[in-house]
This record gives sequence, C-alpha cells and structure tokens, in this order.
Amino acid sequence: MHKNSHTSKHEKPQKNKLTRYILIAMVLGGILGAFIHSNFKADTAAEFSTHIKLLATVFIRLVQMIIAPLVLTTLVVGIAKLGDIKAVGRIGGRALAWFFTASFISLIIGLLWVNFLQPGSGVNLANIDQASVSEVTDKTQDFSIQNFIEHIIPKSVFEAMATNEILQIVIFSIFFGLAAASIGDNVKPVINALDKTSHIILKMVNFVMKFAPIGVFGAIAGVFAVKDVSELMLTYTKFFSSFLVGIASLWIVLIFVGYIFLRSHLKTLLKRIVSPLVIAFGTTSSEAVFPKLTEELERFGIKDRIVSFMLPLGYSFNLDGSMMYMTFASIFIAQVYGIPLDTGTQLTMLLVLMLTSKGIAGVPRASLVVVAATCGMFNIPIEGVALILPIDHFCDMFRSATNVLGNSIATAVVGQWEEKNQA
Repeated sequence: MHKNSHTSKHEKPQKNKLTRYILIAMVLGGILGAFIHSNFKADTAAEFSTHIKLLATVFIRLVQMIIAPLVLTTLVVGIAKLGDIKAVGRIGGRALAWFFTASFISLIIGLLWVNFLQPGSGVNLANIDQASVSEVTDKTQDFSIQNFIEHIIPKSVFEAMATNEILQIVIFSIFFGLAAASIGDNVKPVINALDKTSHIILKMVNFVMKFAPIGVFGAIAGVFAVKDVSELMLTYTKFFSSFLVGIASLWIVLIFVGYIFLRSHLKTLLKRIVSPLVIAFGTTSSEAVFPKLTEELERFGIKDRIVSFMLPLGYSFNLDGSMMYMTFASIFIAQVYGIPLDTGTQLTMLLVLMLTSKGIAGVPRASLVVVAATCGMFNIPIEGVALILPIDHFCDMFRSATNVLGNSIATAVVGQWEEKNQA
C-alpha cells in the first residue's frame, strides 16, 4: 500500500521536527496566555488576544490561499486520470456511501451519550453572553433550502474560488474533469499543465507549513489570555467531559473500522497524519491542514487521483467530529431549558442535521450555525447556543482533529478498494 516509502528517509526527521515545534508552540502559547490573563487587566488581555491572534490569522490565510487552486488542479487531474465516467461514479458512490454512514454513526454516538449522561440537566442559565450569540443567530436567519442549494452549486467558478467554497469548486472540477476525460488525447497538454501546477502548489505547502508553529502559538495564546480556563472547566465540566466521552467513542469506532479495512497499514497511516492532527487541534481548523493532509496521504501510498477526489468531497460531506457535536449540543440545549424530546423527534432532528450539515465546510463556526438553525426548527430557544459559546473553542479543537482522522481513514479505505478493484 505505501509504496512511496522511499521518499521518507530524509524527510522523516523534518516531519517529526514540525510536530515537535507545534507541540512546543501550543505549550508556550498556553503559558503566555495564562500569564497575561492572570497578571493584566481584562482590557489589556483582550487587546493582547486580538493582536496575538493575528499570527494564527496569517497562517490560516496562507493555507486558505492555497486551498482553491489545489482542489481545482488536483481534482480535475484526478478525474481526467480516472479516465471514464464509470470510474468516477464508482469511486464517488463508494465515497458518498462511506460519508453518509460515517455521518450517521457520528450523529448517533452524540445522541446516545447526550441522552445517557444528561449533561444539560441542572445547568445554571445565569451566565449567558447575549452579545456573542447574535453573531451565530444572524447567520441562521437566512438558512433555508434555497440558500442550501445556492451554497452547493456555483454561479461562477471564480466567485467560488475567491470565497473558498470547497463544495462549489468540487462541483465545477467534476464537470471539467469529466469533460476533459471524454475528449481524449487532445486534452493531454491541458491536463499536464494542471498536473505541474498542482505540484507547484504542493511545494508551496511545504513553505506555508513552516509557519504552522507560529500560527498555533498565536491561536492558543489568544484564547488563554481572555478565558479563565480553570473557571470555565469547572462550570462546564459536565458538558465538556460528556463531550469528550462522545469524541473518544467516535475515535474508537473510526480506528476500529479503519483497522478492519486497512489492517497493519492503519498504524502507518496514523503515524503519517500525526502532524496534520496536531495542527488541526491547535488552530481549530480542519481546513488549515487540507494541503498537508493531501501530501501525507499521497506519501502513505494512496494514488494522487484518489486523494484529490476524496479529500475535497470529505471536507464537504464527512466532518465526523462536527456531526457528533451537533446532535450533542442541540439536545444539550433542550435539556438545559427542560424541553423533553421524544425518540421520534430526536431521530427527525438527526435526519435534519444529516442534511443541513452538508456543504457548510467553509462557514466559520459552522457547527454552531447549524445547531442554532436546528434549535429554531424544533422550537428550542436559540439563545441556548450562548451557553456553549465560552467553551466552544476547546470543543472545536477535538472536533477539528476528529474531522481530519475521519477523512484520512475514509480516503485510505476507498483508495485500497480501488486498488483491489484494478488488481
């Protein structure tokens, strides 16, 4: 499976170095943030937080700069190399079957744990921060089927690339790739040019990743400067610990399913994705590791055409950590307000979440927007979202890392199926 292992001799120490630097940056960021929080006035700490977070913004923007051209070039080349509509249909069908099953399992895990552990019962409603909830609820006002369709299908590929709408770029690339594949040999020069472009962009990834530790340092220091973590954890211990139980169960399920399909290769895969996992955890952005993940999965030995087809789709349809959080948070808010939800209603909620969560990958704090929209549909007070806002950043760290794990395993398994298919 991992036939590209010869590339890793001189690159292995470097890769470990990057992970080590990121972990050191996380610890230092936490220490600096906590020091500022405890030794300076709230206004000064808030100002410090705003400025230091610029480091994270720079890193994430550098990554976002690469994502649209990377998705477009690799996906078009991948589809053109697959060669025919049948192969695209086969891989696409398997991918979507996997994604919907994984999403469903993630939602169910959230549903079971939130009902079993009841983290919302007996929570104090006094500390709701109304100002920051308006950020989220404003975005839910225009959450409708019409907007959902508009969000998926691009009006212009340039607009989609300018706004980094991954799903829209995927739709355009699939059409472009299929059209290119059907023309045959005449189109080879165009595909070769795009192929070379994708290699240049992957080289840019190496440069951009040098900034990862600085970005993680800024993100962590910024959060710790304005939040009293010990106080937060005390208030939210029940919610956060129940959420972690859910995330841990999801990791066990994902790794177990990965082992069933990949056997001994799973260990190699997990080693490969350590640094993308750590970056996602530190920056709370699964998007921030998209290019790095592409590179690592190809090094693991999955054919580039599979990686470039699966990952953009995965980022739009397969955010396992976010899915688990959505059912968990929606039902938690209902519990806080003492609104009983029967099993039928909860299952309906699950199906609504299944659909509304697709194609929201580009929206910041997307999970919260979907939670707020779902609460609105089921007559649960939307203001309840404010309850989870203070701790959302910490939940987001685990969500983002879980999303990366889920997409890596999905890509590896579909890559292996495809290999067997052609054997």
